[in-house]
Amino acid sequence: MTRAYLAFTAKGLALAEKLAAEYPGSVARCGHEPGQPGLADWTARQFAHSDALIFVGAVGIAVRAIAPHCKSKASDPAVVVLDECGRFAVPVLSGHLGGANELARRLAAVCGAVPVITTATDANGVFAVDEWARHQNCAVLEPERIKKVSGALLAGRTVRFASDWPIAGSPPAGLAEDAATPELALTLCPAGDALHLVPHIGVLGVGCRRGTGADTLAEAFAAFCAQAGFAPQCIAAAASIDLKQNEAGLLAFCQSRGWPVEFFTAEQLRQAPGSFTPSAFVQSVTGVDNVCERAAVLAAGGPLVFHKFARTGVTFALAARPFAPDWRWQHV
Repeated sequence: MTRAYLAFTAKGLALAEKLAAEYPGSVARCGHEPGQPGLADWTARQFAHSDALIFVGAVGIAVRAIAPHCKSKASDPAVVVLDECGRFAVPVLSGHLGGANELARRLAAVCGAVPVITTATDANGVFAVDEWARHQNCAVLEPERIKKVSGALLAGRTVRFASDWPIAGSPPAGLAEDAATPELALTLCPAGDALHLVPHIGVLGVGCRRGTGADTLAEAFAAFCAQAGFAPQCIAAAASIDLKQNEAGLLAFCQSRGWPVEFFTAEQLRQAPGSFTPSAFVQSVTGVDNVCERAAVLAAGGPLVFHKFARTGVTFALAARPFAPDWRWQHV
């Protein structure tokens, strides 16, 4: 998590530096002296580039500063405010998905403050699905449906869930397994009107002709997702053969999505465990009978989920990293 602290007084700056010593991040003081950032400029820059903004000052100042930038609970950074005396730590934005509640608790522990947590699920001791999803490294596909799940739990109703993986521990109060008609689903392939949590565990294996452009790769990828039915949010990284490590189109395609790319030699690919779709042509060009499937498996350290897909000179495959969801995340 990248953090940015902003103080307004010398006393506040001392507290910000104390907090940053425990939970590192950039520290700045807002003011009118040379070299000190303006509130609006600092907020705009950090809101776009940091995972968490910590204001040491008045809540009202923070609220006015962030108001023009707030867009969605799925993308807004965490915002926490501490008074300059270090008495209270208040999560203001993205309490669950952004981790502001947890950050407020941790910062409060550093300076002896009281964390002021106001989210309804926390106040009532009810399971918070969005916070659980974040701790399980899952994307929430339909953030607008979070309130349906939380509202049902707060009202004392049972929420049915389904998962493509076994979940360790006992389900929290109010949740019951029901694969037929779930209201909450942990899956790579979302379907229906449940709230879908997608683990960020996929590795995309890629093969392509020399000179393939990023647009061609993007079009083929969209077709792969549509045919296989998986959510692209599951992908955490990509992989290919080292012959492709200077392919501008491939690099641009992955960079635009924030995916790191790992490249393997033909010899390394031949050592990948499993059964793969062979191609005599690929063997003649690369020295190994399959690139996309083998690269995905090696990079993921886990099994293939979707085998080779071919379109317009591009091949894709998807493998999954090991994944072990746990209801007991607060205790492990």
